[in-house]
Amino acid sequence: MTRLRVAALISGRGSNMAALVAAAANPDYPAEIALVLANVPGAGGLAVAAENGVATETLDHRSFADRAAFDVALDARLRDHQIEFVCLAGFMRLLTAGFVEKWRNRLLNIHPSLLPAYPGLDTHKRALADGVRVAGCTVHFVRAKMDVGPIVAQAAVPVLQGDDEDALAARVLKAEHVLYPQALRLVASGAATVDGEQVKFAKAPATPAILFNPPL
Repeated sequence: MTRLRVAALISGRGSNMAALVAAAANPDYPAEIALVLANVPGAGGLAVAAENGVATETLDHRSFADRAAFDVALDARLRDHQIEFVCLAGFMRLLTAGFVEKWRNRLLNIHPSLLPAYPGLDTHKRALADGVRVAGCTVHFVRAKMDVGPIVAQAAVPVLQGDDEDALAARVLKAEHVLYPQALRLVASGAATVDGEQVKFAKAPATPAILFNPPL
């Protein structure tokens, strides 16, 4: 089986990247994490990647005059490593429209909310302030506008009485670590493809049980 060559882009500890690397350690997984690239020198995830035998690169965004120059260099590094697909995994940089278009439908992101609700930052704080009963995370294809693009998969978690931002964030992060590898599997295997601005599945996913929160 020829596996899709994937780069994971990080800015910090890279826990979602680590989940992808762990999934890709299975030879039956349809993608390999061939590169982990950070825009922050010394990002914690680089050591994790190296310990797992994954090639690493650092591209300090502060060394470039603007976003466009950084993105040109980023594109060159990815092509040097023969990367075919990119996963943003805690990559705290907005990519230019030109870069996004070059990698159109080959660029995934994970966001800690049930998009289109709560794009941007402070997702858990905003969700708690609104009193929502269900939170979660979303894996989507990237478009030029932040946190917009065809949705591949979502996972929901309950918001519990007494939750603060840290408690809710930890619960959502656990879901992210399961969801992101599953979403990449769907895309890399060809089971999920982009049709217009929606994702279509070769086989309809099984219908999950209904979550009632609070329980009925």
